[in-house]
Amino acid sequence: MKGSKILLVDDEIVFTTNMSRLLVNRGYQVTAVNSGDAAVQELEKDDFDVVVLDLKMPGMDGIATLKEIKKLDLFTQTLILTGHGSIDTALEAVRLGAYDYLTKPCEIDDLVSKIECAWQKKDEHVKEEMQENVQKIIESPHSVFDLYPSKDKKK
Repeated sequence: MKGSKILLVDDEIVFTTNMSRLLVNRGYQVTAVNSGDAAVQELEKDDFDVVVLDLKMPGMDGIATLKEIKKLDLFTQTLILTGHGSIDTALEAVRLGAYDYLTKPCEIDDLVSKIECAWQKKDEHVKEEMQENVQKIIESPHSVFDLYPSKDKKK
């Protein structure tokens, strides 16, 4: 969806610069960072619809970053994009909760298609949770106080 917020995570600065430009030209709001640590910090302070995450990075690699993202319990969907793909890493990423997996090089249209599908899954998840919360309030009006226990929890 145009205007969706994308967090692009890759240690290759030239790649993030060029990919950010391509995605911005297609109407997305893009924040690019060059490490897993920086990605987690961005997710702790801002909401994103989709994370496009490289697997092979110095320091916290993509799999470790994905595990940290999952600990944050966000609605954000994560799409793995790597030049070092293998079936094993793809399966591990999906098992850990990644939405999907693409290998570099990929066409921008393929990446945009995956981003759109990831956004739709995130949107469906948000709507499902909202319906569950409305049902809880209908069944027990006092439960409204349980829905917003802390500002720290993004979900």
